[in-house]
Amino acid sequence: MIQLEPHTMAKRLAIATELVRSAQRIVCLTGAGVSAESGVATFRDAQSGLWARFDPAQLASQAGFAADPGLVWQWYMQRLQGVAHAAPNPGHVALAHLQARSADFVLVTQNVDDLHERAGSLKVIHLHGQISQFHCNDCGLRYSLAEADRSAVFPPTCGKCGGLIRPSVIWFGEALPESALDAAWHAAGRCDLFLCIGTSGVVYPAAQLPQIARRQGARLIEINPDETPLSPTAEIHLPGPSGVILPQLVAQLG
Repeated sequence: MIQLEPHTMAKRLAIATELVRSAQRIVCLTGAGVSAESGVATFRDAQSGLWARFDPAQLASQAGFAADPGLVWQWYMQRLQGVAHAAPNPGHVALAHLQARSADFVLVTQNVDDLHERAGSLKVIHLHGQISQFHCNDCGLRYSLAEADRSAVFPPTCGKCGGLIRPSVIWFGEALPESALDAAWHAAGRCDLFLCIGTSGVVYPAAQLPQIARRQGARLIEINPDETPLSPTAEIHLPGPSGVILPQLVAQLG
């Protein structure tokens, strides 16, 4: 992508600042790029080393869990350890500030980590679940895990039905949580500004959210190092990492 001249970038940032300042109802969608800036490996990037030889469906599907629950459990415990060692980056913190200064700010994320919450954001809508939460794969009973369970080579069993416990993330072939999706759709349909940050905008159904907002007349700001299929429809595209752009935006808001 062609690098913008400094004054061009400054102009875009100024326009984005005014859009945020004048907005009454803001929805923000974040994707893997935001977490990657904190060192959290994306799903594909995490398939390195010993995990490179496995098909994604072996590690994130009901069929894969049934075939080798120990393999799937160890994969997710390794990913959970990576999340635990990561820290919110300045982009996460800036979004928490934006939410705090706005009367109506809804944060929706495709990420399964808790970095938004650890940065201070409240009531985050997790479309793809959360890797730090667990439930029984058979009866759905929710669980908190002991440290010994996290280091185990096989998932623990449910005390109610004897089923295997799994991380509360969405696997291939599973539907997104209905309550989270409904809340995100509702927010997108009534907002007047939509922020799309660190996501390619091609993974559905999350990719529908900015489209819903645009159809209802909302303005769209995209923050991403690269252009995406969403870029041509955005009011402003701010090229760069969210950990750099968002703090500048918050600083200009005052």
